[in-house]
Amino acid sequence: MRGEPSCPKCGGRVRAPGLFADSWQCDVHGTVHPLQPVIPPSVEALQVVVHRAQVPVWMPWPLPVGWLFTGVACAGDDRSGGRATAVACSGPAPLGGIGELVLVAEELGVGLGARYAGIDGPDPGPYLNVEQPPQAKLLAAGRPTPMWHVAGTPDDRAVFAGEARGLWLWAVAWPEQSGLLMYDELVLTDLRDAGAETDLLPCGALSPRILSP
Repeated sequence: MRGEPSCPKCGGRVRAPGLFADSWQCDVHGTVHPLQPVIPPSVEALQVVVHRAQVPVWMPWPLPVGWLFTGVACAGDDRSGGRATAVACSGPAPLGGIGELVLVAEELGVGLGARYAGIDGPDPGPYLNVEQPPQAKLLAAGRPTPMWHVAGTPDDRAVFAGEARGLWLWAVAWPEQSGLLMYDELVLTDLRDAGAETDLLPCGALSPRILSP
């Protein structure tokens, strides 16, 4: 079974548009962009999200040595298109063991990134101290992008957030030490611009992180 759409903010059940509402509804969060069921990682699954997305689909490209694409998620429906995307990658962690990284691009208020970050959302603004210099920088679609550490997150992960292409960009790494990846000036590509290169993407097993953050 593919499962059913869920709330991007809490994972709860959502009601489809109907007679009394023209949008998807969560009993807790009201109107939401539904999180579509996650399917096993493959080039084909990724292309479905890329074609639907109205926001970037960020991925480190090229992937760090030994890393694999391990899942993709999208919030939005056929009418609105993807208003948030999440891409998971896994591989050797900087200090040993296995590291996992989830990159989220989303419009204001969607709340998917905050859910992966483990904080009350929907947006990272209240948890960022932008008066201080950014703790990390990456290159997103060729543009230098400052990233700030997100405060108040669980101890098992490192979370950074910033803005790219006018939208929120979140980077969530497990375990917390894998956040060291963010200090290597990662190069991110919006897979909507990648073309046939994605056919060569190495795929691994589905990451449990993208299923249940």
